[in-house]
Amino acid sequence: MRLVQTLTLCLALSLSLAAPSSHQEGHAKKGEKDKPHADGHKHESHHGAKLDRCAGMEFDAVAVNEEGVPYFFKGDHLFKGFHGKAELSNQTFAELDDHHHLGHVDAAFRMHSEDSPEHHDHQFFFLDHKVFSYYKHKLEKGYPKDISEVFPGIPDHLDAAVECPRPDCTNDTVVFFRGDEIYHFDMKTKKVDEKEFKSMPNCTGAFRYRGHYYCFHGHQFSKFDPITGEVHGKYPKESRDYFMKCSHFGEKSTADHIEREQCSRVHLDAITSDDDGSVYAFRGHHFLSITGDKFHSDTIESAFKELHSEVDAVFSYEGHLYMIKDKQVFVYKVGEPHTHLEGYPKPLKEVLGIEGPVHAAFVCADKHIAHVIKGQTIYDVDLKVTPRKPVKEGSITQFKRIDAAMCGPKGVTVVIGNHYYIYDSPMIMMRGKIMPEQHKVSQELFGCDH
Repeated sequence: MRLVQTLTLCLALSLSLAAPSSHQEGHAKKGEKDKPHADGHKHESHHGAKLDRCAGMEFDAVAVNEEGVPYFFKGDHLFKGFHGKAELSNQTFAELDDHHHLGHVDAAFRMHSEDSPEHHDHQFFFLDHKVFSYYKHKLEKGYPKDISEVFPGIPDHLDAAVECPRPDCTNDTVVFFRGDEIYHFDMKTKKVDEKEFKSMPNCTGAFRYRGHYYCFHGHQFSKFDPITGEVHGKYPKESRDYFMKCSHFGEKSTADHIEREQCSRVHLDAITSDDDGSVYAFRGHHFLSITGDKFHSDTIESAFKELHSEVDAVFSYEGHLYMIKDKQVFVYKVGEPHTHLEGYPKPLKEVLGIEGPVHAAFVCADKHIAHVIKGQTIYDVDLKVTPRKPVKEGSITQFKRIDAAMCGPKGVTVVIGNHYYIYDSPMIMMRGKIMPEQHKVSQELFGCDH
């Protein structure tokens, strides 16, 4: 996972705190840093400072809201999404000031827990020794409470927190950070396990985004395994290159082009995920690829010049992209650059045994069956059999038409307009009677903030 575009904000904080004499003392002072002066005036940083997310700042906490939009907290201010100005956090979470007179958030996360349905989709904020629980931006009755009451065994004055739902963790879990102390809190058993994350720095903020886990330290971040703390790949990386839209980081026209494709509400023509987990999405004359944390967008012709533009369906199989356009199939070997196979394009009828056009196609990992969608009918094609003959597997009853589909670790993703739905398997997609949860393509699939 890796994705999106840069985070940071600068705070003109002039903190004159003495260096803490102990770890505990340091955390106690963390909660005091914006308290009023003796003359009754608050630090300029409380309401008067202009925060610039692109100047290189360390956030106090990071979390996502119920719609998947990231919230970045600094002092008593809040940044929503990947661009835009800071606003006072009490404009969205009024009770923070009512109880704390400050709004400084130590840690935050959005709960995702089937083991604790009463807390599912609630946002939790930790301030000193208190925890606040919000649902749809309203403070839950009885809150704030002591952290020890809601999360027994978890210390006060936290640095960061992040949810780890199943199957990422064995049970629905919350990972808490305090200095170099790591705590796993099992939502089902209420058991606390202390961990040691040797390969990552101390986190001042952490959040889960698009199935990946990020630790923020200063204006950098590292992607980590929530169970072991292992950091794979070339980290740390600059937050402003990924989680903040800053014009002076990277080439602006390229960034604008990626944002346009990333945040477009226009439906996708095709989408697929290759063997390495990279996602390719096609829309009109353009395509958007997500490889790890990086987004790339360009014209289809620039990377797949034989296609020129517009595809009907794409699926990945054994390191190749099968791209269906009208009644033809183009095949590319995945690489830098992608290599067009000699002898292609070939007629769709010859390659898959199906008359075109088709609307979507996908192959699940480690399988050799291509599921081809034509209207509301799904055909299965065994790719290891020659000649290939389609078998009518079934019909889709919940939708009149599907724009695009792909298969990944979470199941089958079906894209319709600017929304998508996830089914556990192709069989459930055809025979399931309960409509799955609706998700937004731009926000939840491509990490756009609107």
